[in-house]
Amino acid sequence: MPDPDHDPPESAVPDPSGRTLPGAAATDPTGPAVTELPHHAVTDLLGLVALGELLAFERMAVDARLAPDLRRRAALSEMAAAEIGNYRRLADRIAALGVLPDDAMAPYVAPLQAYHDSTEPRDWAEAVTKAYVGDAITDDFIREIAAALAEPDRRLVLDVVHDSAYADFAVAEIRAALAADPKVAGRLSMWARRLVGEALSQAGRVAAADRGALTALIAGNDRVDVQGLFRRLTAAHTTRMAAAGLNN
Repeated sequence: MPDPDHDPPESAVPDPSGRTLPGAAATDPTGPAVTELPHHAVTDLLGLVALGELLAFERMAVDARLAPDLRRRAALSEMAAAEIGNYRRLADRIAALGVLPDDAMAPYVAPLQAYHDSTEPRDWAEAVTKAYVGDAITDDFIREIAAALAEPDRRLVLDVVHDSAYADFAVAEIRAALAADPKVAGRLSMWARRLVGEALSQAGRVAAADRGALTALIAGNDRVDVQGLFRRLTAAHTTRMAAAGLNN
């Protein structure tokens, strides 16, 4: 018979792999307990993020050719290298969870590839605007739903989404383009609005393809406030456009 004065409750006992037993609560040192999510929900989300990193690498490697000089070309190439490093970390984690990375990414190939195919930049200014606007919306969304993950997966996802240095580079390039030709502001503002529309359209296809992973992460954990999430995404996008000198 367990001794309630000395034995920990069953839900607090980890299995030999270090993960909390199914149905238990994982302790988050920075916030309230996070309920253990279905295994496929975790690997599906990691697959979505991994594919996003892989496609970002491919896109940046191509977009670097649009750079007006070697300094900018090298800067974007270095960022592309960071993306493939992020992909490798995610793929390794998916494999450690017993799932083939290809299988975890497969449901998202069509919608993510369709987004990139429909938003090919024509020049350097459009390329950095796509990085600044399109990628940032995705990253904001991923950061929000990552709150439903237990460690170490939450920290991994937060580590690999684009950091502020990436956004700082892009917004500096947009401002430089506007300073060189103020008339570019109208074209880039329209381009940014198109990027947002395409991103939201493909998000619906992702939700349909994800086998319930995002639903489980958003609806299955009270740390994710859906209405508040979209308000914050919209507010962040508006602030981001203004910071770059673009019209929302």
